[in-house]
Amino acid sequence: MKLILAIIRPEKFEDVKKALEEKGFIPMTVLEVKGRGEQKGIRLSYRGRTVEVDLLEKVQIEIVARDEDVDEIVETIMNSARTGKIGDGRIFIIPVEKSIKIRTGEETI
Repeated sequence: MKLILAIIRPEKFEDVKKALEEKGFIPMTVLEVKGRGEQKGIRLSYRGRTVEVDLLEKVQIEIVARDEDVDEIVETIMNSARTGKIGDGRIFIIPVEKSIKIRTGEETI
């Protein structure tokens, strides 16, 4: 099993969620996060002044998936989250040793 962490633009979240649902990947955890990448934030003009915003709003999607589903999930996220501009996000894939369902105690290894 793998944990897929995808950090994406907030405005692309609904597109990503819909694309994953269409492929049958329903379970996920979603967090609203702030962060910055290589661009180190952005400059905005506000009331005639330049304002530096170095932590940008992002959405983090967490999905625990079977090893054989990881490539399809990653491809789906990339295709539905991509705008082609700096700040589209990043995907991390992390090994998961075990999953335990709290209600039943069922373990998945």
